[in-house]
Amino acid sequence: MSPTRRPETAARDAWRAYRRLQLLVDAEVARDLERASGLSLPDHEVLSAVVEMAGGEHCIRVGRLTARMGWAHARLSRQLGRMERRGLIAREPCELDGRGDDVLLTDAGRDAYERAAPAHAASVERHLTGLLTPEQLDVLIGIERTIADRR
Repeated sequence: MSPTRRPETAARDAWRAYRRLQLLVDAEVARDLERASGLSLPDHEVLSAVVEMAGGEHCIRVGRLTARMGWAHARLSRQLGRMERRGLIAREPCELDGRGDDVLLTDAGRDAYERAAPAHAASVERHLTGLLTPEQLDVLIGIERTIADRR
């Protein structure tokens, strides 16, 4: 912080910088992803989480997916409905205990995710990680961990 900047000004500027960064990067990545794959950024986020969870979990419950993604349950339910209508995911009762629904990745969803992954990675590189030094990346990761660890 510069010697003349007041703490409340630094806090306000940091908040604005965070919001602007998030908006700018998300908009660019979303635009690139849509052009390359036809998937929205929320589509990709859900597919990515389901793919990651499917590797080690038998039942991918909507509630567990909500917690994993940090989304509100209503937001995820609406997104899953849109994706289910497009054939990217399916929901069915859990075979283990019959309570709640499992989220299943369809073949079309897996194909869409696999086609989109390279475009997503390239866009993140182009609009964020490739613009930062290794030290800046470490700071960004450290900031996220500090905040996430408080949850």
